[in-house]
Amino acid sequence: MTFSLAEIRFTEIRSNDRYSVIPLDEFQFTHNGRLELRVSQVTISNQIPYYYLDKVGFFVCTRYTWALLLQQQLADGKVVCALSSPYVRVISDLRSLKVKLSFNTVFPVRYADHYILAFSNCLDQVNVSMTVQSAMYNLEGNQNRRDYLSANQAILPSLYFLLSLFYFTLAGIWLYLLYKKPLSVSRTHFIMLAVILLKACNLVFEAEVKYCIKRTGTGYGWDLWFSIFSILKVTTLIILIGQGWSLLKPYLQDKEKKVLLIVIPFQVVVANIAQVFIDKTPLFSPYRVVCKQIVLLVDVICYCVVLLPIVWSIEKLREVAQTDEKAAVKLKMLTLFRQYYIMSSVLVGELATLAFYVYTGYEFKSEADNLYFPIDDEEEEGDSEQLKL
Repeated sequence: MTFSLAEIRFTEIRSNDRYSVIPLDEFQFTHNGRLELRVSQVTISNQIPYYYLDKVGFFVCTRYTWALLLQQQLADGKVVCALSSPYVRVISDLRSLKVKLSFNTVFPVRYADHYILAFSNCLDQVNVSMTVQSAMYNLEGNQNRRDYLSANQAILPSLYFLLSLFYFTLAGIWLYLLYKKPLSVSRTHFIMLAVILLKACNLVFEAEVKYCIKRTGTGYGWDLWFSIFSILKVTTLIILIGQGWSLLKPYLQDKEKKVLLIVIPFQVVVANIAQVFIDKTPLFSPYRVVCKQIVLLVDVICYCVVLLPIVWSIEKLREVAQTDEKAAVKLKMLTLFRQYYIMSSVLVGELATLAFYVYTGYEFKSEADNLYFPIDDEEEEGDSEQLKL
């Protein structure tokens, strides 16, 4: 069982049996990283000689070598002790318990990569239980200041804050438009303003959570405010959907009304609840994977359930739109709704792609001290000699 206090994780291993490998956490280190491990309340089911305890311990490996380790297990056709694999680096084993039933260790990381921390028990018919606290961080600057955010997440506090400024700007523009045309303003317009403001506040608190984690390894209660504003945002969004429903309702048939009334709020609620659950679930928990698969399945089903009845109605209305003016108005409204629904999904995908390109450009920008392009002087001289030959 694993629970997380931000990036400092606490894991309770209970009755771990033979030849099992438990991934505990993952982190992207720079060239100056540290891993702190505190193990306490260790109990072993059987009394075994001290020198056998090297078969139970903790190791780290990169994502690539993790895949090789799993491939090795499958290729050999038998379970091999992970601690003796050439693909891993052993941090500590239970021989450290010679004096007392707890130990601390600090493991330096000198090669930048994405690492996985795991526990392995290779003893036959021996159950091991313990409490593990792990903290991973990078040291930055001349003062070696700790950064508890993974290297690929270090930009998140600034990014979330800039996005919040963007949403506050949108809210200001929207408020100005409402001020310029007061006679055409309705309750729906103010609900739209509330959604934008809550989204902006949500991003501010998320930026603060990430910043506190970056500096201290904990959220210091800011994650509570982030959760509160997430709930308020979802509630306001559902109210906004209800307002839009009142505008679209006169142009729908009874069957379509029932479908949209159920499906769209259901999709919004499931997506947001699932996201909160995913954020609070340990990285290697099977429930995390299942939750993501459920969200994907729900999205696909909801898109089909919403769009197919709308398409059928549009086709029927096209047949009578030439002679019936009301049918022509309904056709126009349903066509607009379908275009908006499809456009929203496409826009989200394109914005995600744009964000990926911007992030990639930022990480691999041309700089002399870029950690992704370290040049080994000896390797460079060797390559030069080969070119001369």
